[in-house]
Amino acid sequence: MHIHGYAWLGEKQMFDKESVRRPPGEPPSASSPVDVLDRYRQAVAEFPTTAVPPIQTAHWLMKPASMVRGTWEEPKEAGEWLGLQLAELAPRFADRSEREPARLATVGRAAVERLTWGGDISLGHYLTGAVFHSIALVTCSPNRTAPGLPCPLSQPER
Repeated sequence: MHIHGYAWLGEKQMFDKESVRRPPGEPPSASSPVDVLDRYRQAVAEFPTTAVPPIQTAHWLMKPASMVRGTWEEPKEAGEWLGLQLAELAPRFADRSEREPARLATVGRAAVERLTWGGDISLGHYLTGAVFHSIALVTCSPNRTAPGLPCPLSQPER
């Protein structure tokens, strides 16, 4: 098992567009309502290429390898990266209580513990303004919740 890191920073309005956050799934029938057909077309066109976080954390593995921000063999290393990402943006968190260093340290420790048993991490924070920050750590080869999804990158070299 190894771990991939993903991050996204963008307009909350884009984050709220469910059609770009869900994989296309099975094509709807030609007699489906127009809005269903439109959502499917949009998902086919945008889901594979958009960096907007998928609704299901494991679905990051369906995205191109170019979206991977880091790959680690050890949960502790991935947790350190997570901590650095959070510390960098913490001054901009809209909720002041989420900025506290003790809280950020607790989040980092909990992430390492979860990764140790093969769980994924997905965090999101509203930033000042209409901006949303999403960060995820996704286990790979295999993923616990979606073992059939292939790894976007080959196993890291040692």
